Amino acid sequence: MNSLDQLRVKLFADGANVSEMLEMHALPYIKGLTTNPTLMRKAGIANYRSFAKDVLSQINNKPVCFEVLADDFAEMERQAMEIAGWADNVFVKIPVTNTKRETCRTLVKRLADRRIKLNVTAIMTLAQVREIAASLNPDIPSYLSVFAGRVADTGIDPAPLMCQAVEILKSNGQAELVWASSREILNIFQADAAGCHVITVTNDILKKLSIVGYDLSEYSLDTVKMFYNDARTSGFTL
Repeated sequence: MNSLDQLRVKLFADGANVSEMLEMHALPYIKGLTTNPTLMRKAGIANYRSFAKDVLSQINNKPVCFEVLADDFAEMERQAMEIAGWADNVFVKIPVTNTKRETCRTLVKRLADRRIKLNVTAIMTLAQVREIAASLNPDIPSYLSVFAGRVADTGIDPAPLMCQAVEILKSNGQAELVWASSREILNIFQADAAGCHVITVTNDILKKLSIVGYDLSEYSLDTVKMFYNDARTSGFTL
């Protein structure tokens, strides 16, 4: 399948540039937005709270995910409660562990029991999926973000892992699996085939959606023309 209109997986735009986030939000096929501290740093965000509230003042009809910044669980909890209070469409991103490899399981359960909508992030193993799924409130919408792209970076095919994660989450009707850290357009179709509910995609990848289904013979010719024109423009000679 290479047709966007047949996709079941929801596309979430991943970024931290406000104007680009608004541009993506305006597209009907973008169903939500996510960001993280690394993307915010790259975008030059200086004030997290101001940035988030600016975004939420203009995006209130689709999920938006904002992450806690702390490393100890008590401060994570305080930050999570504040972030959750910014808007009804906010999902609070909680890392699956802190930097000391301590699981966030207990924190997730406390927040879920307080009916906070969560996005547990940086997950990469099925053991983590099982642990977090068991800690969530089945009556509250939540996301589990498995970093399939980073799994692939290690030389492991993430597709079987994601298929198994989908099966694990079937016992929690409100929890949705996110194929996170996507690397290419193909990942969208892989996520869809695996049964993932959501895939997060950066703007530079989303811009390639226009060539989905493009004739490969034409694409080959376009590439030949690009090489030829770049050689001429550069003045290369032999």
